[in-house]
Amino acid sequence: MVRVRFAPSPTGALHIGGARTALFNWLFARNQNGKFILRIEDTDRERSTLTANHAIFHGLEWLGIDWDEGPNVDGPFGPYYQTERLAIHQKYVEQLIAEGKAYYCFCTPQELAQRRAEAEERKEAPRYDGTCRKCSGEEIKAKLGGGQPKVVRFRLPPVGETVVHDLIRGKVVFKNEVLDDFVILKSDGFPTYNFACVVDDHLMEITHVIRGDDHLSNTPRQILLYEAFGWKLPEFAHIPMILGKDKARLSKRHGATSVIDYSAMGYLPEAMINYIAKLGWGHGDQEIFSRAELIEKFSLGAVGKNPAIFDMDKLNWLNGQYIRKMMPERLFDLCEPLLIEAYGTHDLTYMKKVVAVFHDRLVLFPDIVPLSSYFFKDDFEYDPKSAEKYFKTETAKPILAALKDRLSQLEPFTKDKIEPVFKQLATEMNVKLGIIIHPCRLALSGRSETPPMYDVVEILGKAKVLARLDKAIATLNDLS
Repeated sequence: MVRVRFAPSPTGALHIGGARTALFNWLFARNQNGKFILRIEDTDRERSTLTANHAIFHGLEWLGIDWDEGPNVDGPFGPYYQTERLAIHQKYVEQLIAEGKAYYCFCTPQELAQRRAEAEERKEAPRYDGTCRKCSGEEIKAKLGGGQPKVVRFRLPPVGETVVHDLIRGKVVFKNEVLDDFVILKSDGFPTYNFACVVDDHLMEITHVIRGDDHLSNTPRQILLYEAFGWKLPEFAHIPMILGKDKARLSKRHGATSVIDYSAMGYLPEAMINYIAKLGWGHGDQEIFSRAELIEKFSLGAVGKNPAIFDMDKLNWLNGQYIRKMMPERLFDLCEPLLIEAYGTHDLTYMKKVVAVFHDRLVLFPDIVPLSSYFFKDDFEYDPKSAEKYFKTETAKPILAALKDRLSQLEPFTKDKIEPVFKQLATEMNVKLGIIIHPCRLALSGRSETPPMYDVVEILGKAKVLARLDKAIATLNDLS
């Protein structure tokens, strides 16, 4: 059975890169009828926080990425927090030491820093020089007995090469001579990432390791650990980096990078899932995928090698597409609290009509607040450029006066009755319909762009429409 894992460090919120890694693992597992495991790699005690841990859960849950095993879900391979697995890691460290494949290192941080500086002066790559690799059993025993601070290092084969057979990048070769005897157990008793990752992946029977290609340089070390234990290697797949449109690595300057930030900004989880899936993966020219389609069509073979470009404009377009497909009731549920916060409580039917008329115009659902302000506030100002264009004409005042007179007599005040009023007036004045609509739109909203005019007139209702036409006519009188 395919078993994959997402193994974040709880040092911050779930960002787009992490969400993409989780999603690709989840889609692969679901496509293969496998298992998706969540493991929290919290061995960085200085940076790991409970808040970040909850933020990861929140982000995954918002995106709808569920896990088959992991925190809060029973599974046969737990515990799923690495800090709860320290005794397991210690056991395997001791095994490597006993087999001569790892050794204690007593070099101080100061000594290591000095050697790195000397190597840089010689223009050599900074590597551990193997000082403690040569320690005799007597020396080691004495230093351990004296309680001297120590780490444990893996005894790396000094020659040869390590080959990564990557499902996305193909064959990647690393020379062992450019690696060094890396630390597998820190002085505080906690394992390093490379060691804990290998032990836990093996014991949790992970079949495929799907992660960002920034981890590719870790892979030869992990392969050497697998070989030292005599364990079967998982399949590796390193997915491309995500860059901003400026081709720099994705960061906060490219927009919000926390998944929950996007939720607060008004993006829909289904739009985010769709967009994130397209960052490095694709299926022909198709842009919009349902969750079921993503599961059905996803394959590692369709993941590209080149960096993915994060484009906010594309994300906005996609979010707008999902809003247009949304059921009106769900859109209203999202918009109603925002409107009440901005404009107070109003008649429920009225608010539903306002939201409905913007259904095809929203990119982010919080956009409803600025876009609809004239439906809730009478004290708006006229856009200066629009006023110059549509109010300062010879026809503006007679048009508004005629509309006021005819609409005041209209019953019922509905769109099918309102539309003929505008068209008849345009015919009588021998002008295009836009000449009638533009000054009316400005009078009723203060803007040059709104939803369809007849919808706006009907929703506002007769009393507000007549009052605003009066105000606009008064304004025109002041201008003349």
